[in-house]
Amino acid sequence: MDTFLAVASKREARRYDGRPLPDDAVRRILEAGRLAGSSRNRQARRFVVLRDRAIVERAAATVHVPSNVLGAALVVAIVTGRKGPTAFDAGRAAQNMMLAASNEGIGSCPNGISDPEALAAIVGATEEQLAPVLTFGYPVRAADPSRHTADEWIGRADRLPFDEIVQVR
Repeated sequence: MDTFLAVASKREARRYDGRPLPDDAVRRILEAGRLAGSSRNRQARRFVVLRDRAIVERAAATVHVPSNVLGAALVVAIVTGRKGPTAFDAGRAAQNMMLAASNEGIGSCPNGISDPEALAAIVGATEEQLAPVLTFGYPVRAADPSRHTADEWIGRADRLPFDEIVQVR
């Protein structure tokens, strides 16, 4: 897929159809995160894949919309170090993973954390920071990025106008 079309057509999937994800697709999603750049190549992040149902249920209680986590085929908590621009690096890894998933026809959604202390205990982040929890799965309503051009996707997006966001000085 064209990268710009992938970016323009990417939408969050908050409801998944329950099908498991193929192991090779999961591997590519996680590799995409691992391969993301990081400040000074510190790679001060790790991805905790939550598979055990009891752990997923406990983790779901720590995010703003638990149903996103409970219905996902893959749940990934991003844990970062304490020094440097770790939030930026976590965002780079998260976006890589979500775009790689989209390329596979897999939906994704970042989930904000409402109880960071509880989630830290679940994922073993004693001296680290947490980034949003990512959920992945086949969306209930499958998307076909090629059904519109990138410009058409942009026109359909609920975003502020280009001239309000981009300033040239």
